[in-house]
Amino acid sequence: MATLADQLVQVLKQAGVQRIYGVVGDSLNPVVDALRRDGTIEWVYVRNEEAGAFAAAAEAQLTGRLAVCAGSCGPGNTHLVNGLYDAHRSGAPVLAIASQIPSVQLGTGYFQETHPERLFTECSSYCELISTPAQMPRVLRTAVQHAVGGEGVAVVVLPGDVAEAEAVQPVGRHDLLTVKGAVRPPAGQVEELAKALNAAEKVTLFCGAGVRGAHAEVIELAHRLLAPIGHSLRGKEWIQYDNPFDVGMSGLLGYGACYEAMHEADLVVLLGTDFPYDPFLPGRNTIQIDHDATRLGRRTPLDLAVHGDVGETLRAALPLVKQKGGGRFLGDILKRHTRSLEKVVDAYTRKIEKHVPIHPEYAAALLDELADDDAVFTVDTGMCNVWAARYLTPNGKRRVMGSFVHGSMANALPHAIGAQLADRRRQVVSMSGDGGLGMLMGELLTVKLHDLPVKIVVFNNASLGMVKLEMLVDGMPDFETDHAGVDFAAIAKAAGIESVRVEKPKQVRSALEKAFAHDGPYLVELVTDPNALSIPPHITADQLKGFALAAGRTVLTGGVGKMVDLARSNLRNIPRP
Repeated sequence: MATLADQLVQVLKQAGVQRIYGVVGDSLNPVVDALRRDGTIEWVYVRNEEAGAFAAAAEAQLTGRLAVCAGSCGPGNTHLVNGLYDAHRSGAPVLAIASQIPSVQLGTGYFQETHPERLFTECSSYCELISTPAQMPRVLRTAVQHAVGGEGVAVVVLPGDVAEAEAVQPVGRHDLLTVKGAVRPPAGQVEELAKALNAAEKVTLFCGAGVRGAHAEVIELAHRLLAPIGHSLRGKEWIQYDNPFDVGMSGLLGYGACYEAMHEADLVVLLGTDFPYDPFLPGRNTIQIDHDATRLGRRTPLDLAVHGDVGETLRAALPLVKQKGGGRFLGDILKRHTRSLEKVVDAYTRKIEKHVPIHPEYAAALLDELADDDAVFTVDTGMCNVWAARYLTPNGKRRVMGSFVHGSMANALPHAIGAQLADRRRQVVSMSGDGGLGMLMGELLTVKLHDLPVKIVVFNNASLGMVKLEMLVDGMPDFETDHAGVDFAAIAKAAGIESVRVEKPKQVRSALEKAFAHDGPYLVELVTDPNALSIPPHITADQLKGFALAAGRTVLTGGVGKMVDLARSNLRNIPRP
C-alpha cells in the first residue's frame, strides 16, 4: 500500500531533489520513514530547522535546482520561518514541508497547534494545506512549480495522519519544470531602449544579480556607450571581473565612484537589479531591465521599463546601439574611482602586519589570496559583508552568498552546510561573525556529524560592529554592542572540529593555509579589532553630524583589497571607441 508520504517522496524524486534538511520527529515521522524505505533521498539532520532552511536556500542558489527543508508540527515548522524569509527574498527555489498535528484535532487548541498555511504566506509564493488524500500528488506538484517557476519558497502543510493515509491518486509519470526558460522582451521595448541609449550623452550601467550569464553582453554595451559600470553587492560576483569599465559598488557597503557615476549621468540603466536603497539612486532619467515585471519601477521612477532577461534584451538591442565617441565622461569617472580607492589604501597597509588586535581588512585580503579560484564564500550579515564586498575578488568561478536581501544574522554557517553538501569536492568558506556564529552555534555539530569539509573563518571582534556603526551615524553612543570575548576555537575543538585561535597578524597566513590543506572541517578564529568599522562612500549631512557627535573610534572609509590595482589598470587603458 502506497501512502501519501510515499507519493511525496516519488514526486520529489521526479523533481530531482537529492536531500531534505530538517529535524525528525512527531508529525513528520511518516515522511521520514518513507524516505528511509525508499533510500534515494538523503535526510540531513540539522540542529535547528532555521539552519535547514538556510542550507536549502544555499543549495538552491548554488545549483539552480529545487532544494527542500522540513519541520514537524508547531515549533518544528515555526523554526523554519526566518530561513524561509531569506530563501524567498533571495529568489531561491525552496520547498518547505510543514507537517501538522492530527487533522481531527485542528481547531481545538491541541498540543503544538499552529496554522502554517497562515504563518508562511508572507515568506512564500504558494502555501497550501493537504487535508485529503485526493489532493495528492497535484498540490505537491503545484508547489514544486511555484518554487521553481516563481523563484522563491513554496510550502506544503501535511498533517501526520494524512501523510500516513493510503494514496488514492496515482503518481504517474510527470515532467516537472526544473529549469526556467528565458524571457524575451517585446520588440517595441527593445527599439525604445536602443533609441534612448543612442540619444543620451552620458550613460551609466548599474548591475545586479540578474546580469548572471550576460557578462559579455553588458561589457559590449558599455564599450558601445563608453559607459561606467557600477554594481550592487549581489551583482559584484557576476560583473566586476574582466571589466575595464568598473567604478565600484553603491549602497551602504559601497566604495569607489559608482554613486557619482549614476548621479552625473544623463541616463542610468538598471540591469537585473532590485536595489532597495533608493536614496542612492538618482531618481530620474532611469531605464530598468528585469525578467520579473513586478520589480519594474518599484524602487525609482522610470523613463522606460523593459521586461526581459538581461542577456536576451541586450542581444536584441546591441545591433541597434550606435558606437559613441569621445569618452570624456567615462575617463573622468574612472579617474575619480581610482583616486577614491588610492586615498584609503594607506589606512589598511601601514604597519598592518604588526597591528594587534588583527585588522579584519588584512585577514580578509589574505583569505581572498589563499582561497581556491572556484571557492564558495558564505558571508554573515554585518561587518563580514563589508570585508567580503571590498576584499573578495570575483573571477567568474567563485561564488559569494549571504542574506543580502533579508539581512539575517547567523546565515553564513548554515549556508555553508548547504553549499558543501551540494558539492563536497568544492572549497566552501564560511565568513562568520562572532555574533552570527553564536546565534546558531549548534550547527558546528551538524558540520561534524556529516563530516563536511567546511572552513569556518570567524572574525571575532566581541562586538556587533554594524549595529555600533548604525548607532554612531545616528548620533547615539554605542550601547550593548560590545560583549565578553568567547573562545570559539575551544568550542569547535570540543565539538570534534580541528581549530586554531589567532591573535597576532603574523599567524594569520599560516593558520589559513593549514585550514585549507586540512581534509575535514576546520575553524580559524581571528581576534580582530572591534574599532575597525566602515562608512559608505556617500552619507548625508545629518548622518555625518551624528557620527561626529558620537564617534571616538577608529572608523575608516573602507579598504579595497586588489581593486585599487584593477582601477589603476583600467585607468591606464581607458577603453576607446
